[in-house]
Amino acid sequence: MKILQLNHVALNVDDVERSSRFYREVLGLPVMPRPAFSFPGAWFRIGADQELHLIGRTPENREPPHERHFAFRVDSIESARERLEEQGLEYRGPQVRPDGALQIFLRDPDGHVVELFTGP
Repeated sequence: MKILQLNHVALNVDDVERSSRFYREVLGLPVMPRPAFSFPGAWFRIGADQELHLIGRTPENREPPHERHFAFRVDSIESARERLEEQGLEYRGPQVRPDGALQIFLRDPDGHVVELFTGP
Protein backbone atom coordinates (compact mmCIF):
# COMPACT_ATOMS: atom_id res chain seq x y z
CA MET A 1 0.00 0.00 0.00
CA LYS A 2 1.26 3.45 -0.90
CA ILE A 3 -0.38 6.61 0.48
CA LEU A 4 -0.75 9.11 -2.36
CA GLN A 5 -2.11 12.14 -0.49
CA LEU A 6 -3.97 13.47 2.52
CA ASN A 7 -7.20 13.96 0.61
CA HIS A 8 -9.69 15.33 3.10
CA VAL A 9 -10.62 16.08 6.68
CA ALA A 10 -14.21 15.46 7.77
CA LEU A 11 -15.79 17.45 10.59
CA ASN A 12 -19.06 16.79 12.41
CA VAL A 13 -21.24 19.90 12.56
CA ASP A 14 -24.52 20.70 14.31
CA ASP A 15 -25.90 22.88 11.52
CA VAL A 16 -24.66 22.11 7.98
CA GLU A 17 -26.05 25.35 6.50
CA ARG A 18 -24.50 27.56 9.17
CA SER A 19 -21.11 25.84 8.90
CA SER A 20 -21.28 25.88 5.09
CA ARG A 21 -21.82 29.63 5.12
CA PHE A 22 -18.76 30.06 7.35
CA TYR A 23 -16.42 28.00 5.16
CA ARG A 24 -17.87 29.47 1.94
CA GLU A 25 -18.31 33.13 2.89
CA VAL A 26 -15.73 33.72 5.62
CA LEU A 27 -12.91 31.47 4.38
CA GLY A 28 -13.85 31.58 0.70
CA LEU A 29 -13.73 27.84 0.06
CA PRO A 30 -15.51 26.79 -3.13
CA VAL A 31 -18.34 24.29 -2.80
CA MET A 32 -17.81 21.03 -4.68
CA PRO A 33 -20.19 18.23 -5.68
CA ARG A 34 -20.93 15.64 -3.00
CA PRO A 35 -22.04 12.03 -3.56
CA ALA A 36 -25.66 11.17 -2.71
CA PHE A 37 -25.07 10.08 0.88
CA SER A 38 -28.06 9.33 3.11
CA PHE A 39 -26.90 11.87 5.70
CA PRO A 40 -26.58 15.68 5.54
CA GLY A 41 -23.32 17.38 4.66
CA ALA A 42 -21.32 19.60 2.32
CA TRP A 43 -17.93 19.34 0.58
CA PHE A 44 -15.45 22.14 -0.11
CA ARG A 45 -12.33 22.30 -2.29
CA ILE A 46 -9.02 23.32 -0.70
CA GLY A 47 -6.45 24.05 -3.40
CA ALA A 48 -6.08 21.58 -6.24
CA ASP A 49 -6.21 18.23 -4.44
CA GLN A 50 -7.59 18.58 -0.91
CA GLU A 51 -11.07 18.78 0.53
CA LEU A 52 -13.06 19.63 3.64
CA HIS A 53 -16.12 17.46 4.27
CA LEU A 54 -18.82 18.63 6.67
CA ILE A 55 -21.04 15.92 8.14
CA GLY A 56 -24.30 16.92 9.81
CA ARG A 57 -24.69 15.38 13.27
CA THR A 58 -27.71 13.16 13.69
CA PRO A 59 -28.45 10.61 16.43
CA GLU A 60 -27.76 7.69 14.08
CA ASN A 61 -24.43 8.85 12.59
CA ARG A 62 -21.93 8.23 15.37
CA GLU A 63 -19.84 5.64 13.49
CA PRO A 64 -17.47 5.92 10.51
CA PRO A 65 -17.85 7.35 7.91
CA HIS A 66 -20.05 9.80 9.83
CA GLU A 67 -17.60 10.42 12.64
CA ARG A 68 -14.90 13.09 12.19
CA HIS A 69 -11.93 11.62 10.39
CA PHE A 70 -9.14 12.28 7.94
CA ALA A 71 -8.68 10.37 4.72
CA PHE A 72 -5.66 9.14 2.82
CA ARG A 73 -5.97 8.29 -0.87
CA VAL A 74 -4.10 5.02 -1.45
CA ASP A 75 -2.94 3.30 -4.61
CA SER A 76 -4.81 0.05 -3.89
CA ILE A 77 -7.64 -0.69 -1.47
CA GLU A 78 -6.82 -4.39 -1.69
CA SER A 79 -3.18 -3.87 -0.68
CA ALA A 80 -4.40 -1.62 2.16
CA ARG A 81 -6.75 -4.36 3.35
CA GLU A 82 -3.95 -6.93 3.14
CA ARG A 83 -1.61 -4.71 5.15
CA LEU A 84 -4.22 -4.23 7.88
CA GLU A 85 -4.83 -7.98 7.98
CA GLU A 86 -1.08 -8.64 8.28
CA GLN A 87 -0.91 -6.17 11.18
CA GLY A 88 -3.90 -7.81 12.88
CA LEU A 89 -5.83 -4.52 12.98
CA GLU A 90 -9.59 -4.14 13.17
CA TYR A 91 -11.22 -2.17 10.35
CA ARG A 92 -14.51 -1.66 8.53
CA GLY A 93 -14.80 -2.21 4.81
CA PRO A 94 -13.98 -2.12 2.07
CA GLN A 95 -17.29 -0.44 1.40
CA VAL A 96 -18.50 1.39 -1.68
CA ARG A 97 -19.22 5.13 -1.44
CA PRO A 98 -22.21 6.41 -3.49
CA ASP A 99 -19.81 7.72 -6.17
CA GLY A 100 -18.03 4.36 -6.49
CA ALA A 101 -14.95 5.07 -4.35
CA LEU A 102 -13.86 2.20 -2.09
CA GLN A 103 -13.28 2.97 1.60
CA ILE A 104 -11.78 1.29 4.64
CA PHE A 105 -12.07 2.81 8.12
CA LEU A 106 -9.86 2.07 11.10
CA ARG A 107 -8.79 3.73 14.35
CA ASP A 108 -5.32 4.82 15.33
CA PRO A 109 -4.00 3.97 18.83
CA ASP A 110 -5.72 7.07 20.28
CA GLY A 111 -9.09 6.28 18.71
CA HIS A 112 -8.96 8.76 15.81
CA VAL A 113 -10.77 7.50 12.72
CA VAL A 114 -8.60 7.10 9.61
CA GLU A 115 -10.09 6.48 6.17
CA LEU A 116 -8.14 4.77 3.40
CA PHE A 117 -9.75 5.03 -0.02
CA THR A 118 -9.35 4.70 -3.75
CA GLY A 119 -11.18 7.06 -6.06
CA PRO A 120 -14.23 6.18 -8.14
